[in-house]
Formats: sequence, C-alpha cells, structure tokens
Amino acid sequence: MSPVRVLIVDDDPLVRAGLSMILSGDDEVRVVGQAGDGSEVPAAVAEHRPDVVLMDIRMPGVDGLTATELLRQRPEAPEVLVLTTFDADEFVLRALRVGASGFLLKDTPPGQIKAAVLRVAHGEAALSPSVTRQLIAHVAAGSRPEPGRATELLGRLSARETEVALLIARGRSNAEISTELYMSVATVKAHVSRVLTKLDLNNRVQVALLVHDAGLAGPGRHSKSE
Repeated sequence: MSPVRVLIVDDDPLVRAGLSMILSGDDEVRVVGQAGDGSEVPAAVAEHRPDVVLMDIRMPGVDGLTATELLRQRPEAPEVLVLTTFDADEFVLRALRVGASGFLLKDTPPGQIKAAVLRVAHGEAALSPSVTRQLIAHVAAGSRPEPGRATELLGRLSARETEVALLIARGRSNAEISTELYMSVATVKAHVSRVLTKLDLNNRVQVALLVHDAGLAGPGRHSKSE
C-alpha cells in the first residue's frame, strides 16, 4: 500500500520538526509538506495532496479551527487531526463539530501519534472511548445544542443503523461493532457509510457528537484501546 501522506500545520518550527521526525521513521507514513499558519493550508493541500492534516489550533494568523472548517468544506478534503492540549477543550469540540476526525495532545507518545494518523487515514476516529466521553462530558455540558434537532436527524436511520450509530458514539471500532452486532466488518462499513450519508456528516466523531446531543450516548463498556 502507498504510504499515508501527511501535512503538518503548526506555527512552531520545533513542533513541526519533531512531528516530521516522528512520522518519517518507516514506510507507512510520509510527511509531504509543512505550513506555519492556517492561511497557508489551502495552497499546501493543493500542492501536496495529503491524506491527513495535523492541524494546530492556536496560530497567530488564521487559526486551526477556521482552517479546518474551510478545508472540510472542499470536495475530497483530507482528514484532519487537531493538535492541542486539554486547556483548549472548547476549541477541540468546535473543531470536531466542523469535521476534524480527532485530536492529539502535543505530548502524545510517538507511537500513538503514528497510530492515530493511520487510523484516521483509514476512516476511524482518533479518539479512544475514554477520551471521547471525557471530552464530550467536560465541554458539552455547557454548550450542548437543543436535542430536538439531533433526535430528528437520528430518526432518519433504520433500527440497525441506529445501533451502529450508538456504538460509534461509545468509541467502538468497526471490528468491535462487528463482534457486538454479529455482522461482518464489510457490513459494518456499509452501515457506517449509510449513517454518514443519511445524517449528512463527514466522519464518526460527528456521529458521536450528534448522538450525545440527542441524549442517547450511554457509557457502554470500555474497549481494549483504553
């Protein structure tokens, strides 16, 4: 398989250099470009055609939130992994709502950074179930939209698709959903695709947030990734 192409966006040259070194250690990931501000993202994406963008939130010019929202509106947009610290929780939640596939703390161990990039490139969310619950519970308590709209949207789903959406909201991978619902991984992927299409969403994290907004996200069990 071709390596996952990554664009690193951060205003700190040392952070960019460190991430590039971490991700350039083998053939699975290739850093194809870097940018120092959100304003540089459109040109960098057009030039380098990344599969995944590692996006810092706080930059002095165009911030990562704005850059993520604009980028995810483009056709065939790359996936976005937000780079942050927990003191930026409110901005992380907003980034996830506009289409980011997950987030990484800047002190995340190197192996986990690479694993998150690969997960996102293959359509999974880079949020463990424990972090998903912690983030949503901590931030959304004061910013949760009215549940009526979320409930209305989820009403578009079939009973089986609703089961899949609920498990996505609990942080389950496709393989774990396959085990819990006794269906093949290929069938799970088909259900996930239909859920995203019916709800007009970009990724699994947005499904999880919508389920939470509707008040349907139960704790579930902990997965092996926690």
